[in-house]
Amino acid sequence: MPRCPQSLRPTSKRMPTPSALFANLLFGLIGAAVFMYGKRVVNFPLIGIGLTLMAYTWFVSETWLLYGIGLALCAGVYWFRDWS
Repeated sequence: MPRCPQSLRPTSKRMPTPSALFANLLFGLIGAAVFMYGKRVVNFPLIGIGLTLMAYTWFVSETWLLYGIGLALCAGVYWFRDWS
């Protein structure tokens, strides 16, 4: 039987843990709310933080990093809430 080249072999991906799925949902919803609020009050840092909160969960797979980055971005929302 011929062997398949390494680049054509299927990769085995792990399913995310329930806490990682919860972090994706939580920070995605917070990001959507921050984005809509920032758009309404024309606050560009909040728009950027909202977009980042919605997008970063696609690129981070470790649960502790999901929560750490998400909490840091939420602190950024608090910091930039009155900035215009």
